[in-house]
Amino acid sequence: MNAIETKALTKYYGKSRGIMDVDLTVKEGEIFGFIGPNGAGKSTMIRILLNFIFPTSGWAKVLGMDAIKNTELIKRQVGYLPGEVDYYDDMSAGELLHYSGRFYKKDYTKNLQELIELFELDIKKNIHSLSLGNKKKVAIIQALLHEPKLLILDEPTGGLDPLMQQRFFTRLQEENKKGTTIFFSSHVLSEVQKLCHRVAIIKEGRIIKVEDMEALRNNQFRNVRINFAETVPKLNIPGIISSRQENHTLHMFFNGDVNELVRALGQHQLNGLWLEEPTLEDVFLHYYEKEEY
Repeated sequence: MNAIETKALTKYYGKSRGIMDVDLTVKEGEIFGFIGPNGAGKSTMIRILLNFIFPTSGWAKVLGMDAIKNTELIKRQVGYLPGEVDYYDDMSAGELLHYSGRFYKKDYTKNLQELIELFELDIKKNIHSLSLGNKKKVAIIQALLHEPKLLILDEPTGGLDPLMQQRFFTRLQEENKKGTTIFFSSHVLSEVQKLCHRVAIIKEGRIIKVEDMEALRNNQFRNVRINFAETVPKLNIPGIISSRQENHTLHMFFNGDVNELVRALGQHQLNGLWLEEPTLEDVFLHYYEKEEY
């Protein structure tokens, strides 16, 4: 059984595009990345899967069940972490979590306590007094406390400090080893690379590529900035996808052998060299712009 399956899934908001003709399959037990720039259609897809909104056409199945007809059964087995969280301000964090846990008709208390300790959450504080990061911790714990079969995460790390991000990723990997399927929506490529087995790339509402993460990792795109002490030379190195010159600085989008690049640059005097991971928008612009979809 597939954890998620869609066919020709389409959503319009009036004349505005949400998603179009999305065919997607997420296998049980995998960590699946769903990536694209803001506004690409990631949240629309998730809202349809959770039956928060209805599709214009097409269909979706979650855990083998129709996303519309069986929404109550689906939600008992799904943990959802929204990108933005908003709660009843007059409840304490603990009250909210116990209130949520009672929906699932199972003993959640041991798991809840483990999560509270892991994320160092003060459950006595009222929701209105919590920082953005602590509200996100509440949302994470809420998504995990009933040990769901499927986790749907929409931009999950916003507001978390690096230590808590690492704890969160470790916990996700532990849940996955126990059989939980994870659908991880993000515009942060590095997060997806750390966790996911496969990835779908969505652009302007359409899936333009589904890729094994190993294949994506082998395409090590880099933004390279080289500040020369002299006139910028012409570099004939395989892997330069595009380049532009700005005074004594050369900007390149690069997908070649870094060692070969360094050897070539060793013949010149440099004032500085920077290699950075590109944004997804960079990848779309340079690698996927000729994809037909």
